Amino acid sequence: MRFVLLCILLASRSMTSVYGKQPKEITNSIGMKLVLIPAGTFTMGSPAEEVGRIYDETQHEVTISMSYYFGAYEVTQDQYEKVMGDNPSKFKGAKNPVETVSWDDAVTFCKKLSELPEETEAGREYRLPMEAEWEYACRAGSKIRYRFGDSPILREETAWFGENSERKTHPVGEKKANRWGLYDMHGNVYEWCQDWYAPYPSGTTTNNQWPSGSSGRVIRGGSWAGGATFCRAAMRSAIDPSRRTSANGFRVAISLPAKQPESTSAK
Repeated sequence: MRFVLLCILLASRSMTSVYGKQPKEITNSIGMKLVLIPAGTFTMGSPAEEVGRIYDETQHEVTISMSYYFGAYEVTQDQYEKVMGDNPSKFKGAKNPVETVSWDDAVTFCKKLSELPEETEAGREYRLPMEAEWEYACRAGSKIRYRFGDSPILREETAWFGENSERKTHPVGEKKANRWGLYDMHGNVYEWCQDWYAPYPSGTTTNNQWPSGSSGRVIRGGSWAGGATFCRAAMRSAIDPSRRTSANGFRVAISLPAKQPESTSAK
């Protein structure tokens, strides 16, 4: 019995060292599940020999200095409608990712979600992820092109892209998650990031965010409309923040610390 208790205590201490006092997952007032992503350092970008690589993927070391919560799924149409009161999507489906939303729409959604009474009480302030946070979460500790490897079979099991999507979006979570519990990081819809597009710096950086630098906001992850090479972890694109297309959606993030009262639905 003492041995069992000791094992539980050691496991608890180990988790605390990685996640602090924050739960590994939370579910908010509109049913949105978010996963805690631990701080860490990774290599952002792609090696010169990577198939499909483009010029602006120069590898460099990035430190994500603080843990953060990240949506386990892309924001769905039913979640968007609960907060915004409408559904602009071309491919209708309550559990499909919301699309045909601009960067400005996504930012407004985050602001309104943060202002819901339950979210304000929980101390949760929603935002779009930084580009570096997005790639770090997508890779989940992997250094390969796709977090699931280069096998066509594994790619089919994990991503919706041009070759298998039937030219439309699909309900979130139908493909396999990555090792950090995040779904649809490859394909389905492109995801807006906070950042303005800018060339990568040389050398080591922290958080890797640029407040300005171009007329385009970064989108990541590929979509139902493009080939698999556009779904690579390092692939980056940028478009005008006012633009709305059926290939663009988003997922949300929360910075720490965030208050977790007893009434929360954290798991």
